[in-house]
Amino acid sequence: MVLTSYGRVTALPGVRTLLLVTGLARIPLAASGVTITLHVVLGLGRGYGEAGVVAAATTIGMALGGPLIGRLLDRRGLRQVVLLTTVATGVFWASAPWLPFWGLIPLALVAGVLALPVMSIARQAMAAVLPTDDSYRRPAFSLDSILTEFSYMVGPAAGVFITTAVSSTAAMLIVGLAIVVMGGWLYLFDPPVKSGAAEHHEHVPVRSWLRGPMIAALVIAAAMVLIMAGSEVAIVAVLREVGQVDWAGMVMAVWCLASIVGGVVHGAVSRPLPLIVLISLIGVLTLPVGFFGGQWWMLSLALVPSGLLCAPTFASTSEAVTRLAPESVRGTVMGVYQSAFTTGAAIGAPLIGYVMDNSAPAWGFAAAGVVGLLGTAVGVALGGRKLSEPQPSNSLSAS
Repeated sequence: MVLTSYGRVTALPGVRTLLLVTGLARIPLAASGVTITLHVVLGLGRGYGEAGVVAAATTIGMALGGPLIGRLLDRRGLRQVVLLTTVATGVFWASAPWLPFWGLIPLALVAGVLALPVMSIARQAMAAVLPTDDSYRRPAFSLDSILTEFSYMVGPAAGVFITTAVSSTAAMLIVGLAIVVMGGWLYLFDPPVKSGAAEHHEHVPVRSWLRGPMIAALVIAAAMVLIMAGSEVAIVAVLREVGQVDWAGMVMAVWCLASIVGGVVHGAVSRPLPLIVLISLIGVLTLPVGFFGGQWWMLSLALVPSGLLCAPTFASTSEAVTRLAPESVRGTVMGVYQSAFTTGAAIGAPLIGYVMDNSAPAWGFAAAGVVGLLGTAVGVALGGRKLSEPQPSNSLSAS
């Protein structure tokens, strides 16, 4: 079943190359956050709070830039967007190592606005080249989520290694060069982001697609990222309390591996769990995790059940959003989707950190689980039960 589902998808023209290019492009992007943080702390001699200010500037820029870049993608096409964002990325990473702290903040904001939109391009292109049949889209978006998990297993570790083995300046330049190379490869590959029939389709008003089910999918996506960002902070806090913080990387690797396994299964089965059920289960399974933190391996095992559902949830939200998005404005929609992710990440760490500062590390996971259940409630109220039902396509089929 696994070979049949994934084999049918990867046999389609352009899909393998699309997965390869966007999958590799995610690795240096995943390394960028920790690389900038370590540069501020080690290279500039500043504190982690000040590093957080730079990260916040980047995050705000990405949240603002997602819909803008997406709209540009709809109007001007992939190559102009990739060229603009790749050049902007090159300028940032070539300049950032030599700037003082206060000069880095505004540049990070602009770099966030003009960040290379690999996630949006990957999912928009996937929707353009795939038939609208769920038997193709589900394994395709599962593969996309699996590659995202893999990039976060490899990218941050590589950024830390280069920084500690050479220098923060070298790491900044290497990561920046890798992103620029990936942008150049994506420019040359130039995957279609719309079917031919949609190229001259009229743009539709926002109110025609930003409605109940779409908002529900965006809320669930933001809640999912918030849970993950908050859980990452909680992992460190719980392990620090028992003197095993050095094992944090291993615990996160186990968590990511569980997500990959779950993603593989999700893409292969014919009747996967509905999105509302997935986010509900993640909330319930995350609630007690912190109370199994006596040893690093206990915490790892406690994270496996919820981890198995992470990639399936991301794949399901991607599938729902692309299905609900009119093709002529799919770039804008995917930009809004990217902003939902960014917003969830921006809120997650400080929110869960605040909870732990005023209680105990174990309660960080409980708070993250509550967020998942709130996301479920909001999603249901907005019509999220319809997300897993067959929908009439708003797009023009690429098949």
